[in-house]
Amino acid sequence: MIQIYLCDDDESVLHQIKTALEWKIFMEDYDMEVALAAAGPQALLEAVRDGSRSVYFLDVDLKDGTWDGFTLGRELRRRDPHGTLIYITSYGDLAWRTFQYHLEAFDYIVKEGERTGSAAARCLEAVHARLLCERRDPAQVFSLRAGERTLHVPLDQILFFETAPKAHHVYLHTADSRLDFVGSLNELEAQLGGRFVRVHRAYLAAWDKLQAVDWKGSRVRVGDRECPLSRAGKAALRKKLGGEP
Repeated sequence: MIQIYLCDDDESVLHQIKTALEWKIFMEDYDMEVALAAAGPQALLEAVRDGSRSVYFLDVDLKDGTWDGFTLGRELRRRDPHGTLIYITSYGDLAWRTFQYHLEAFDYIVKEGERTGSAAARCLEAVHARLLCERRDPAQVFSLRAGERTLHVPLDQILFFETAPKAHHVYLHTADSRLDFVGSLNELEAQLGGRFVRVHRAYLAAWDKLQAVDWKGSRVRVGDRECPLSRAGKAALRKKLGGEP
């Protein structure tokens, strides 16, 4: 069971987030529990076990003479290198501070009154999805670095990869998302083998997601999307289709 630890010296915020997380866990039947909701860092540090794979919701502006959210996160990262850190803050952009402390935070929740709890619940849903992906067979998951996060996308959810306008960047498309990461289609084509086919110099499509091919119009339907089909892409498709049409 995944343990969740909260630390915020604002009792009302602490109660709101704890209640929202416990309700989310109950409704979704997650294999998780809120192990501790602490107003101070010391109580949290005394409760955390070294090497545990836990989730931490930490206030940035802790009113403590020794710890703030970032120094606390650094100590937790030392004890629990694979733990998930989420920061609760009154400010919008604090990513540069996590770079400074090498924390790799999963997300930031901006305090917005009564909406803070629902934001925490949505964040927990994303954490749960990522943990499920990490437990899959590594051969069935594509891992990528997107900004501060390492994401694990099941291969069976990927429709296609597309060369991005920014040099050395690639878009990964699923049915409901587009992720931008550093890479190249040539490397991806070599890495992913027969599961994907190069339909265009700028597109690498999932073979099992191909729905239809418009040979004359030079288009291919991948899931509910369309990609261009080049002359080389037609040759690659014909080869996989055994010479048809």
